[in-house]
Amino acid sequence: MTRGRLFGVGVGPGDPELVTVKARRRIEEADVVAYPIARGRGGVARRAAEPYIRADQVELALTYPVTTERSDHPGGYEGALCEFYDEAAAAIAAHLDAGRDVAVLCEGDPFFYGSFMYLHERLAARYETEVVPGVTSFSAAAAAAGVPLAKRDDVLAVVPGTLPPAALAARLRGCDAAVVLKLGRTFAGVREATERAGVAERAVYVERASWPEQRVEPLREIEGPTPYMSLVLLPTGSGREAPANGRPGTVSVVGIGPAGPEWLTPEAQAEIAAADELVGYQGYLARVPERRSQRRHASDNRAEAERARQALALAAGGARVAVVSSGDPGIFAMAAAVLEAYEQGNGEYAGVELRVVPGLSAMQAAAARVGAPLGHDFCVLSLSDLLKPWEIVERRLRAAGEADLVLALYNPASKTRREQLARAVAVLREYRAPGTPVVVARAVGSESETVGVTTLAEVDLEAVDMRTLLIVGSSATRVVPDDPPRVYTPRRYPA
Repeated sequence: MTRGRLFGVGVGPGDPELVTVKARRRIEEADVVAYPIARGRGGVARRAAEPYIRADQVELALTYPVTTERSDHPGGYEGALCEFYDEAAAAIAAHLDAGRDVAVLCEGDPFFYGSFMYLHERLAARYETEVVPGVTSFSAAAAAAGVPLAKRDDVLAVVPGTLPPAALAARLRGCDAAVVLKLGRTFAGVREATERAGVAERAVYVERASWPEQRVEPLREIEGPTPYMSLVLLPTGSGREAPANGRPGTVSVVGIGPAGPEWLTPEAQAEIAAADELVGYQGYLARVPERRSQRRHASDNRAEAERARQALALAAGGARVAVVSSGDPGIFAMAAAVLEAYEQGNGEYAGVELRVVPGLSAMQAAAARVGAPLGHDFCVLSLSDLLKPWEIVERRLRAAGEADLVLALYNPASKTRREQLARAVAVLREYRAPGTPVVVARAVGSESETVGVTTLAEVDLEAVDMRTLLIVGSSATRVVPDDPPRVYTPRRYPA
């Protein structure tokens, strides 16, 4: 006997008119129509497909356990759910083995958080299978709300509301637009997450999209409880014009990490995406993807004060400004320059909101490449004497050397400033043994990255430039002779 065929049919969000032509044909031609239902309730998928189900078709209702029920199953709810899919697959297989075609209805799209995917895992290898895509709930919700979700190069995220609020907030900060599914009992946590992420103002609540009882409201106007068949839309926040109400805007000094986009935090991504104006050193701005809706103001690396004043002036005019800074903006970077310009403005920038968004620092990235050289007390010094006298640099080097601190050395040398590094190493050699480990990390995270481990006696000063960061160990720092070698400073200091 010829086996039947299995069809996973997406029937859309609920409106029978949103069932696709192909889905309707597969439903009407099937011998058996199967659909999931909760005990004591009608099935959403069957409701959407009802006009296309024939009276002479076999209907197979698959009653699944729900999370609000108590489960006596020894494996808990997960065990009960696994058992349900095993039994459902067996019931469907019996019809397929008898030569009957089975259309399994799935609300939305079968492979988008759909229950059919678990049946597909159990049956597709044994039976001829076809999956018919369907209109997703968030597509219907965006249409109902009348808001475009994403445009141009926006990144759209779809996240479950079952995530903890802190984790959900982090996801929402890091995207241009988002959809939060699976509300119901998670509603309070989802609303909390939107507030924590700073996106609640544009959040739209949609309940039972495309149903006759559809509801669309601003999220902040909703009080629980809410049904499971509801979601939150966060339409694109880019491309907004500067406010015309005369009120000052904002300046966010954003750390973009030491290299590419993988080093960018979700919070930093969100601030950059929401900005009207981007200000920064041209080399750092080049690492930020371009958007048509944003204006860029690039400048030379030494124009920090000018950049800071420009950013504050733009914000004073109502713009939302992001000042991009490599690594962490509070470590030898733009945050101090912006705050200094703000203070020196003598009230000129009053009302401008200032924020500093942290980033992954170069010393953290370099340390991670070799292990944990900063595992105990350490200090951070810049060897540049452009903005402070060399006497101060040397005094601090001696203090760190005498205190036996690990040192992270920024700005060690440039094309024209070479002797300072030689002086610094000579000072440290007075306090450290020749075999003290030294990490030489250049351009960490970029295509030209090089990271090596040497000693204070053998460090090659000619190989060091402005893209290099040095980590000089303490007396306790150890090297594990792996390939590559691992460096760490124990947390327990010798008595």
